[in-house]
Amino acid sequence: MIMAEREVPPRVAAAERVASEAGFMKSCIPEVGRLLRLAAAAKPHGIIAESGTGSGVGTAWLHSGLGAGARLVTVERDEELAGRAAGVFADDERVSVLTGDWRLLERHGPFDVFFCDGGGKRDDPQGVVEQLAPGGLLVLDDFTPSPDWPPRFGGEVDELRMFYLTHPDLDATEVLTTPASSAVVAARRL
Repeated sequence: MIMAEREVPPRVAAAERVASEAGFMKSCIPEVGRLLRLAAAAKPHGIIAESGTGSGVGTAWLHSGLGAGARLVTVERDEELAGRAAGVFADDERVSVLTGDWRLLERHGPFDVFFCDGGGKRDDPQGVVEQLAPGGLLVLDDFTPSPDWPPRFGGEVDELRMFYLTHPDLDATEVLTTPASSAVVAARRL
C-alpha cells in the first residue's frame, strides 16, 4: 500500500510561499506544525500565542487547529516579516500579528497554548512559564534529541531543556519530531 503525502492546510502553503519569497529559511517544519495544530485544537475557546512569527508558517499551523471561539496572537521582531505574515491572516479577525519584542504578548495572556519559538525561550524561560494559564500548553521546538538523562547537547548538560523538563509548575516531556529534532511539550499544573 502506498501512503499519500499528508495534506498541508492552504494557509500553511500560503505562508510557505511568503517564506520562500522573503528568503526566510527558518520556518516551522510540518512535524512540529501538526503538533501545533493539535495543541490549538485542544483549546477551542483558548487564547493561543506564538513568539517568533517569522513568515507565519507556525502561525498557519496553529490557525489550522484554531476553534471558532479562539484567538491567536503572534509577535515578530522583524518588521518586514511581520508585515508579510499579517497579510496571510488579514481576512481573519481572530488573528493578531504584532511587531516587536516577545514581551508584547504579556498584555494578551495568560495563554492556553504558547508556541515559544522566538524571544523568551532562552532569555527568560521563567517569564515564558508565567505566560501560561493553568492547564495551558507550552510547545518549544528546535532541540536535538539526547538519549541521556539529564539530556545533553554539545557534550554538556542542556540546562535550558532541563529547566523546562523539571520545572515544578509544569508537567513536561520531550517528543521526537524527526530523527534529528525534538520538541518539549508541557502543561502548566492547575
